[in-house]
Amino acid sequence: MGIFGFFNKEKKDTLDKGLSKTKESVFSKITHAVMGKSKVDEAVLDNLEEVLITSDVGVETTLKIIRRIEKRAAADKYVTTAELTTLLREEIAALLTENNSDDADDFVVPVEKRPYVIMVVGVNGVGKTTTIGKLAYHFKKNGLKVYLGAADTFRAAAVEQLMAWGDRVGVPVVKQKMGSDPASVAFDTLNSAKANKADVVIIDTAGRLHNKIHLMNELTKIKNVMQKVIPNAPHEIVLVLDGSTGQNAFEQAKQFTAATEVNALAITKLDGTAKGGVVIGISDQFKIPVKYIGLGERAEDLQVFNRKEFVNSLFGE
Repeated sequence: MGIFGFFNKEKKDTLDKGLSKTKESVFSKITHAVMGKSKVDEAVLDNLEEVLITSDVGVETTLKIIRRIEKRAAADKYVTTAELTTLLREEIAALLTENNSDDADDFVVPVEKRPYVIMVVGVNGVGKTTTIGKLAYHFKKNGLKVYLGAADTFRAAAVEQLMAWGDRVGVPVVKQKMGSDPASVAFDTLNSAKANKADVVIIDTAGRLHNKIHLMNELTKIKNVMQKVIPNAPHEIVLVLDGSTGQNAFEQAKQFTAATEVNALAITKLDGTAKGGVVIGISDQFKIPVKYIGLGERAEDLQVFNRKEFVNSLFGE
């Protein structure tokens, strides 16, 4: 086996392990839903609907999946319960494709956009700063020059945590004193990154949702100030969500997509929960691609999202 094959296997093993709780939960519920039935009928579909909703796929997305399976079952006249998993796999993969979740291979950024600016948003406690550190690790590992900006100036722990990740990964972190204007930190970070010919800049932001208008104004100000240094920055606004919170993650996505132009999602802590179905529902409801998933504490446990691998892992090869 070549090096590429080894790393692919390692990535797959991490994915399988990280989604194992969700997989076990979903399969045990599906098994119970079809018990005593040989074909997919109305009762089986009702049970399947309950399985998906209780797996945090979400009501609207669940109904969409059920309608599609109903249509296929009607067209095929007779669908066995043994074929149900295959139908589910295909329909979920189709949904993820429709919602712009492409199969990605690695941590890369467009050559024509350097430095590529990523602004990371999300409430405190979802793994936002940790995700930034892991992103920095992967980008640097791929030969890219990375700068971090500690623009969460309201929480001392966030700045300290980002500094620790900078030391650990070996990338510079631009910071100011506590309580400084976050936009000023972002401005300094982009200027330093541009002067030092960085490839990637990742900006941390404050994780507060108690006042949506204030949050919206702050994030807009950060964007406007960054554009004075690099037009069209940020190129990517990543919303970090804690997958283990299930439906609460939906509410956070609703709040942040209203406050700023989120164009990528990172869903963390999937290894500690049976709520992995949230990835499917959030991608479908918000039409925002899932770009990264967190499957453990190690830096290597953050992966670029690959819908085919995700669905295969969730439903078995």
